[in-house]
Amino acid sequence: MLVKYLILLLLMPCALALNVLAQDSDKGILNTFHSISSNDLLKDAAELTSAKYGGRLSGSPGYMQAAQWVAGELKKAGVKSGVADSSYLQYFPNAYSIVHTPGTVTLLPGKGNPRKEYHFPEDFFPGSNSASGKITGDLVYVGYGISAPELGYDDYRNIDVKGKILLMETGVPYGKNDSTQLKWEPYSYHRYKFKHAQELGALGLLYVSKIANPNTSFLKGFVYAHVGDSMAVDFFAGTGHKYIETRTNIAKLVQPNSFALNKKVQISASTSYFADSRSCNVVGIIEGSDPKLKEEAIIMGAHLDAVGSPGTLFPGALDNASGCVDILAAARALAASPVKPARTLIFIFFGGEECGLYGSKTFVESHLWLKEKVVCMINLDMVGNGTGFSMANGKTFPTILNHFSLANEKYLHRDFTTSEVRINYGRPRTDGAIFEKAGYKVINLYTSGTVKTVYYHHPLDTTDALTPEIMEDAAKLLYLGVLDLANDK
Repeated sequence: MLVKYLILLLLMPCALALNVLAQDSDKGILNTFHSISSNDLLKDAAELTSAKYGGRLSGSPGYMQAAQWVAGELKKAGVKSGVADSSYLQYFPNAYSIVHTPGTVTLLPGKGNPRKEYHFPEDFFPGSNSASGKITGDLVYVGYGISAPELGYDDYRNIDVKGKILLMETGVPYGKNDSTQLKWEPYSYHRYKFKHAQELGALGLLYVSKIANPNTSFLKGFVYAHVGDSMAVDFFAGTGHKYIETRTNIAKLVQPNSFALNKKVQISASTSYFADSRSCNVVGIIEGSDPKLKEEAIIMGAHLDAVGSPGTLFPGALDNASGCVDILAAARALAASPVKPARTLIFIFFGGEECGLYGSKTFVESHLWLKEKVVCMINLDMVGNGTGFSMANGKTFPTILNHFSLANEKYLHRDFTTSEVRINYGRPRTDGAIFEKAGYKVINLYTSGTVKTVYYHHPLDTTDALTPEIMEDAAKLLYLGVLDLANDK
């Protein structure tokens, strides 16, 4: 008897977690479940990645058109506006730049090296917030471009960069995720590095990170481009230093090693800067059906913006049209479900994520919903390529996780992993991190078992890079798991 009693106790949380799912055959939940289609998801992804939205650069007219399309889809589904008016749009300031051409990067002849023209997109990407113009100057390697006297570190010590063009690394030279990393965080931001370089007199820079990135600052007269490792190797030729070895040793020893490369380069850019623009989140809401429980909310969020068209269209399919269409499909299903959620459901399509997490910061600071009444925030980013699911932080919140793991076990049968909350001492990089730092319970939904090549911030991040079947199951997982969580009494 004692053994049977203990088994019943162990099974009780699972039984409670299935309080809606156990009724699906009677309530028609499965009919709605099966209405979620990979064809519809792929059609929505094709819409968001189409050229008319220009790569959904936050703040741009193309992004605002994409936001209006999402708002219209929510309205058609019966999901109400989550802001005070009926617009669905929560605005915030968001400057942006338009890149008109790829620009050029040229190694000029001299001291044994021939002239070499580099090519977009094979060798470099234009700076998303570069000033417009052409600069020519001697090239200086400045490591990570950091001056941190309190940490005993200065890449600019004993080197003159006035009138020079810099070759610079992204990130910081300290790699451990511990409390010391927290001291390095202010120096990890691209905006700090660019501003500091200009303050020291640099004309511009070549950033060793061939990734289109609007999370940088526009500085008048400061021209820059993103370059790959192969170009850095070229610039190191004949210096007596090996590029990869030099970079590795700086990080290994946390010791600067800056020097003139004895090369002259030229960078050109053609851009327009819009300082007074604004962007928005798209916020939808399904009010809870229970008079008391409707005061509590479950938030689902994904960033709608991508990186625009710096030189060519960067469609942003996996990053992050995938997460948006997953949530949009789940929102349609939850609005149509014959079983209504007892708790309130909030759907947020964030703007400004790629520019610096502007949208998630705006939502958290706006207090549209009382934090203490939020059951959890579920963040989706790049959930569109793979064979399984990972719900990061789920182990820390098992009563939330159970609703999703059991839905997967009963209906989807995908590989399903989870992890505990781990403190990140470095720079926050996802919208979920903003909610987490503000004290929300956050679960990040990812895919595992990558099927196709991931083109991160790249022109080839098209719908061809998506796995429609995993997107369909991600939306189904959200539908079942969130509905069950919303009705867990």
